[in-house]
Amino acid sequence: QVQLVESGGGLVQPGGSLRLACEVSGFTVSYSATTWFRQVPGKEREGVACISNVDGRTNYADFVKGRFTISRDSAKNMVFLQMNSLKPEDTAVYYCNTHGASYDYWGQGTQVTVPS
Repeated sequence: QVQLVESGGGLVQPGGSLRLACEVSGFTVSYSATTWFRQVPGKEREGVACISNVDGRTNYADFVKGRFTISRDSAKNMVFLQMNSLKPEDTAVYYCNTHGASYDYWGQGTQVTVPS
């Protein structure tokens, strides 16, 4: 059974940092691209950052470029999201996802709150 478990969320003041972790079991994380998404109540889920399984290339949404960094530890089968210079608008539930032609796996999410 495939499980993705996010952790590392919490309450942080503006300008602070958090490191989210996505622990994957039942699936080899390096076999597929992994994406961090976030969602605010009442809004659609949006992609934040993605790391390729092919060459490790990363892509970021414009609103996090220069502040967030996605990385992967294949030995630990984990993906991380380092978030720096956090802003109130970064407040959301953050999810990790990996998907392919026949599968689409999500974690339960971790809450990040940056008060204004």
